[in-house]
Amino acid sequence: MDMHLHSMASADWQDPDASWLDWLHKAEQRGLDVVAITDHNTIAGVASLRKEIERLQWLESENRLRPQERRALDEYRRLGNEVLVLPGFEFTATFGFHILGIFPPETSVRELELILLTLNVPADTLGDGSTQIGASADVLTAYRVIREAGGLAIAAHANSTHGVAMRDFPFGGQTKIAYTQDPNLHALEVTDLESRSTRATSRFFSGSKPEYPRRMRCIQGSDAHCLRRNQNDKHRLGIGDRVTEIKMQGPPSFAGIKSVLESDDFSLTRPYRRRKEAFDHVAEAREQGNSIVQSFHEKITRQGGRLHAIMSDVVAFANTNGGTVYLGASGRPTEPPIGIDNAEVAVKELRVELQAKVTPPLEVEIDSLETQGQQVVRLQVPEGEAKPYCLDDSKIYLRQEAESVVAVRDEIVQMVKGALLERGEVDESGKPEPVDGRRRRGRRSTSKNGKGDSDQAVAERVPSEVESAPALDVSPPSVGVQIVSVTERGGTNYYTIRDLRNGSTVHNVTLKSARKLWRYAISQLEQNPVDPDKVPWAGDIGVARSEKRAGKQRYDLVQRVPGSDALVVYYGVTEEGCEGPWRQFLVGADTA
Repeated sequence: MDMHLHSMASADWQDPDASWLDWLHKAEQRGLDVVAITDHNTIAGVASLRKEIERLQWLESENRLRPQERRALDEYRRLGNEVLVLPGFEFTATFGFHILGIFPPETSVRELELILLTLNVPADTLGDGSTQIGASADVLTAYRVIREAGGLAIAAHANSTHGVAMRDFPFGGQTKIAYTQDPNLHALEVTDLESRSTRATSRFFSGSKPEYPRRMRCIQGSDAHCLRRNQNDKHRLGIGDRVTEIKMQGPPSFAGIKSVLESDDFSLTRPYRRRKEAFDHVAEAREQGNSIVQSFHEKITRQGGRLHAIMSDVVAFANTNGGTVYLGASGRPTEPPIGIDNAEVAVKELRVELQAKVTPPLEVEIDSLETQGQQVVRLQVPEGEAKPYCLDDSKIYLRQEAESVVAVRDEIVQMVKGALLERGEVDESGKPEPVDGRRRRGRRSTSKNGKGDSDQAVAERVPSEVESAPALDVSPPSVGVQIVSVTERGGTNYYTIRDLRNGSTVHNVTLKSARKLWRYAISQLEQNPVDPDKVPWAGDIGVARSEKRAGKQRYDLVQRVPGSDALVVYYGVTEEGCEGPWRQFLVGADTA
């Protein structure tokens, strides 16, 4: 059990985008049987969770549930059978001491609010979730009110900040004795339960000291203010990071917990030493969402072109860098997975579809995984050795950011050249290798003017912003695009674009034919060119723009070419593409 968990209702909660399903899924993932919602001086979190479930139940009764709402309600019900959720709060008593009040699951919101009002929490702050509430009830009154209301009174992080048993706090010994020996107090929550030191809190309150004759039960909780541990602050634990194991009769229940905490058998609780958890590959992948190396589809049906979209992703991954396709779950981690009803049958059908639709033959590993109680099918697609791969004999796809897109002519040509080079049929320049001691001669076409240029071609326009440079002091980012050159023909601009992921260059791109990121880069070049005087430089590199698009923070980064006034601009760079010196421009980066 983890009896000290905050939620989105606490003012100092650190995962603002988390939902209640995220919160409950994390509790389940950590193997918790019992959790308590203990927000600061409020039960707004408890109320919002109940209100959401009641809303879905009402829609169900009116036959108005949408498919996504149906899945959410089913998931709430499933989780309700897996995890016992107890309502409560973390009360700030006089002098700033924190007390947990935890109550039976059937306790109403009004009853809980009345308890807080009785403890002198101002009515106008009941929804704030703040630790600061002004003059409130004292510690002993809090213990009594909570117990008389049928709750469990637990001194929060008793040996630490805002704890009633913290060391070196300037209050009298009699006060400390009263705060830790009061008969209305059920337990002390401590942060050193596993410590073997002679100064461990549990040893101090073992009942062996004359002035502290009552042996106190010591438990531990995470005091989580976020879903998972903060990597920059190891003291900020996530849900289930500090857990108590409790032995009771029957299934987990509030009555069972209360019986144990009020008993004299101190062997019934102990720190939980977590065994290594089974890694949830699907949940971890969904945290990253759709990307250049993974995609998600909730259904496999032919209706609506879903199966075609899956096969398109397979071909795109094979023609790019390989990737993974997950079936039965969306790429949005806040939504519960739908799952695949019969994963074994689905795997067989997918193998038949791959064999019939993808050319040349491609070895794809297909298996099923469990996530949040649902079966999900996974297709692991390797980077192909015989590019280009086609769907239905003619459709060639590539993976671009989080989409599978139809390959343009230059990309197909590059794939073919790469395959021929890999097989040794052409040299680095793309010319055929000698056959029977003689080199094949390719025809060299020239235009009417004899210079190899089209009669309609005009002078190539290469703005200083987009000139490529042979040598740069800092390597380019590994994600995004660069516009290498622009040529005008017949009143239309044709762009040459370099993909920073793989270094491939695509010619003859127009604004009409451009993909999303290409179109963005072209529009920025034409309508909002980089002004070097407005760039915050760090040496010869800087950031021209930064904004959140398509769910990710994206950057237009700029680099000066040594020895010239030319600039190189990298459009649509994401965090994973910023390496080395580029990382200093990330939003929230520590530049100290």
